[in-house]
Amino acid sequence: MHKGFLKTAFILGALSVALGAFGAHALKDLVSQRVVVTFETAVRYQFYHLFALLFTAVLYKEFNNRWMKAAGYLFIGGIVLFCGSLYMLCYVQALVLPGYKWLGPVTPFGGVAFIAGWMSMFIALLKKQ
Repeated sequence: MHKGFLKTAFILGALSVALGAFGAHALKDLVSQRVVVTFETAVRYQFYHLFALLFTAVLYKEFNNRWMKAAGYLFIGGIVLFCGSLYMLCYVQALVLPGYKWLGPVTPFGGVAFIAGWMSMFIALLKKQ
């Protein structure tokens, strides 16, 4: 088992619940519906991929190779890039701050990291055989 991935998943899980509660209760009064939908997407993908990180941590005991380890780091990176950029876009839009258009193109890099994480898990399983 990879303890670092487990700890990170637990922290991200608590953060997901807190951010989800904020989005459901406070955010709707502060920003447009479009921003709320973006925020909810970030929370949802963060929550999905913390489970992926948990699976990675547990599977690491049986499939202890660089591919499984890479999957964990890719999931963390994907959460930071994909979800983090969406959270920042919501923040910038809520405060109507100019000059942050560069955040939008960051999001797809997080999506690619998620895809690469899933593929790394697949390769890790193949390498065990």
